[in-house]
Amino acid sequence: MNVGIVGLGYVGLPLAMEFASAGVKVIGVDIDAQKVASLASGRSHIGDVPDEQLAAVLDCCRFSTRFTDLVSADAILICVPTPLSANREPELGPVLSAAGAVSSILRSGQTVVLESTTFPGTTRDYLVPLLEESGLRAGDDFWLAFSPERVDPGRSDYTIRTTPKIVGGLTAACTEHAVAVYERICEGVVRVSAPEVRGG
Repeated sequence: MNVGIVGLGYVGLPLAMEFASAGVKVIGVDIDAQKVASLASGRSHIGDVPDEQLAAVLDCCRFSTRFTDLVSADAILICVPTPLSANREPELGPVLSAAGAVSSILRSGQTVVLESTTFPGTTRDYLVPLLEESGLRAGDDFWLAFSPERVDPGRSDYTIRTTPKIVGGLTAACTEHAVAVYERICEGVVRVSAPEVRGG
């Protein structure tokens, strides 16, 4: 399996490390060319990911600024930041930009998961129309789910592996495809009935 990760910040980079440590090939994409170059040379910009950890899995990782490199990914996880607007709501610009770029390279059979922190309905109301501009249908041609990031930077008692992972797909099949991705790195994956459900 190849996993593509869009956004190599405090959510995306630790995820990349977990997948790579599990022997999964990772394609990490970020629009920041300096960040990409630094990671490719084995230098981490995230405190929770020491250079030694990055160096240990570098052979399993490819870092790029090009979304076209995601064509070979079996799953694409969108982990871009969603800064708060003046109204204290998540700013969707980075998510919509990433989804539009993914749509341009999306192929049948891929699984797409939104991890970015956002409000209920983003996956269904925004990502579905954007991704279906590819000519493919969500739930039929590709699989779409929401799995909210649950990273608490700096904590070592709750890790990506030990924190229950909530996954809600657009359809039951979408959920199962997304669960299959996360089961490679998470000890507990919790299925919920829809992308809008946050779990407890």
